[in-house]
Amino acid sequence: MIRGAIHSTESFGSVDGPGIRFIVFLKGCRMRCRYCHNVDTWDPRSNDLRTADELLDQAERYRGYWGKEGGITVSGGEPLLQIDFLLDLFRKAKARGINTVIDTAGEPFTKEEPFFSKFQELMRYTDLLLMDIKHIDPAEHRKLTGRPNDNILDLFRYLSETGKPVWIRHVLVPGITDDDGYLRRTRDFILTLKNVKKIEVLPYHSMGEYKWKELGIPYSLEGVEAPSAERVKNAERILRGESGAANARENASPAR
Repeated sequence: MIRGAIHSTESFGSVDGPGIRFIVFLKGCRMRCRYCHNVDTWDPRSNDLRTADELLDQAERYRGYWGKEGGITVSGGEPLLQIDFLLDLFRKAKARGINTVIDTAGEPFTKEEPFFSKFQELMRYTDLLLMDIKHIDPAEHRKLTGRPNDNILDLFRYLSETGKPVWIRHVLVPGITDDDGYLRRTRDFILTLKNVKKIEVLPYHSMGEYKWKELGIPYSLEGVEAPSAERVKNAERILRGESGAANARENASPAR
């Protein structure tokens, strides 16, 4: 019996996919994003191990609040690191008629086996992916996250080719991602994709800094302020397509 390593759950999520959603946060992540506010999910070990049916039984207690668009979202951590459990969970969720969303940075993605066949099967039971573009530049991405981004961009291309809907999220960090040149490069990449349904600019915040201190991990962005409202609007204008990029504007909706 497959059990997932669970960090926590949230009963009434309103910003992690359409409608009201039951959120499952899984343990484990290989990225080391400098602004991570869920640093306590990095360690893959958990004392909370649950089966898909146990989680779905819990989730369905709140089904009356979901409306037509709601359902479950699996976040983390990085959910694709537990792809066997995720596949079991989503297959059983679909059997119950539940809408399914994955919130992922895409870091584990590879077209090598056995992962790729499992991922293809997982997509049969997945309605939507929420995906981060941490940084478009390979060297800057590695400095920001500790990992490369070539396979992540490859995942975006694969999802576009297969027509799987994606919401794109981009965290705006002063001095790191809040750069018009990088934003335009990110926009140019987004415009090559045919499956983007929403583009969100998420202003950097330091609300998770206390977790770093509790875990004894140095927080390298200490003192960095949140971007101004004008810089957020500037990023939205660029990413959603200045110079008449109608497709991006049509697909975009206001950031949360």
